[in-house]
Amino acid sequence: MIFRNVLAAWSVVMVVMSGSLSATTVVPADFAQMARESEVIVHGRVVAVDARLVGARRTIESVVTLEIVDPIKGATGEQTVFRVPGGRVGRYRRVMSGAPEFNRGDEVIVFLKGRAPSLPTPYGLSQGVYRVARRGAAATVSAPVLADGPVTRGDPSRRPLSPSAFASQVRALLSGGDGQNVRRAIPRSR
Repeated sequence: MIFRNVLAAWSVVMVVMSGSLSATTVVPADFAQMARESEVIVHGRVVAVDARLVGARRTIESVVTLEIVDPIKGATGEQTVFRVPGGRVGRYRRVMSGAPEFNRGDEVIVFLKGRAPSLPTPYGLSQGVYRVARRGAAATVSAPVLADGPVTRGDPSRRPLSPSAFASQVRALLSGGDGQNVRRAIPRSR
């Protein structure tokens, strides 16, 4: 009898909770599509991350300010600002699976989608974020896959590039040059 009551109560809780659950699915775009459809592509350093409450449901999102190192597409000025879901406001924290997290000092290349008056967001959440890794004076970023066919783990064509070589590759792709065979970029997420 007690078991049946506990089971019934648990069933009611699960039904009530299922109404508030949601999921986000991001279908991967190929690298060329991502480059073409992004309004802004920049290489920059994070100078500020400010979380805020938004909307009627008071969800948390973070506004990220980048100091632009290299404007690759559509950027003007010394900084650009975009938003990502998630962050911390007071004692509350929101984490969204697939959403990138940023910290002051991070160096990234971002592909941003969206137009004023709203702030843009990274294309495909983490898909549009490429982290720049520094070891001493050398900087590298994950390279997009250039070969036709399936992506093969350990493929030498996936070697890291310098940020300037990565930017040159994107510019060539946008001008209709060498990027015709780009299949899909593999972002490094945190």
